[in-house]
Amino acid sequence: MMDRYSKLQMVGIYFAITIFLIFILLPFFEMFMASLRPLEHLFRSPYQFWSDDFSFQAYRDMWVTVPLLGRYILNSIFIAGVVTGLTMIFVVPAAYAYARLEFPFKNLTLGIFLGVNMFTGAVLLIPLYRVLRTMGLLNTYWSMIVPGVAFLIPTGIWLLRSYLEKIPRELEEAAFVDGASRMYTLRRVVLPLAVPGLIVVGVAVFIGAYAQQFLFAITFNQQRELQPLPAGLFEFIGYQDVTWNQMMAAALVGVLPVMIIFLFLQKYLVAGLTAGAVKE
Repeated sequence: MMDRYSKLQMVGIYFAITIFLIFILLPFFEMFMASLRPLEHLFRSPYQFWSDDFSFQAYRDMWVTVPLLGRYILNSIFIAGVVTGLTMIFVVPAAYAYARLEFPFKNLTLGIFLGVNMFTGAVLLIPLYRVLRTMGLLNTYWSMIVPGVAFLIPTGIWLLRSYLEKIPRELEEAAFVDGASRMYTLRRVVLPLAVPGLIVVGVAVFIGAYAQQFLFAITFNQQRELQPLPAGLFEFIGYQDVTWNQMMAAALVGVLPVMIIFLFLQKYLVAGLTAGAVKE
């Protein structure tokens, strides 16, 4: 009876996973299929799932329709990379302080960080615009980097703090007994043990930085050469029509950097996400 119940439970779990994957992957699959269809095929009625006129022509034409497409993709990678690097520079010492030190208003400030995460960038666009204009950062890469760092620091602190708290304090205390300073212990003892957690937080920050570029780009930057891919996709919208197949192709190509990073770091992501899940 127990084996039968276990089998039914596993069937239910796999069924739920399958439904979830279909729900997540179906939009990407439809984007790929739309990128293969000629433009006139997209508006056929009734809807046709398969056709003999599929081709990769849109993947060739998109570079001609938007000559700066390659620049937009590189801009997105550059902005997300700089945002990730700067965010981690601030997050690592802050998360360590929240994980190990006791100071006034510790829990209050953590709650404020959590509250900041509840606000979207759209709520603060006007004050952010005034701050960036005062600092002379409008129409530069920094106009998209600075807000990205500011919005991702709270998320990074919360994620990394929970991981650092799982590292045994006895290891640091042993280093203190040998005369090591707090910073030396952080660099030589804590961070090497926290590599899986650092990778998880870094990838999460990179994905967040890659996803939030659109709002900041169209608000704080008017330089075409500095636009990231999400804003650059607007160039596929013409006065008379929209080249949807080329837009879908460009969007899929723009997603590839994030997918490649995820695939290469998948082992470390799994290790970081499951660390501390089992109580010893």
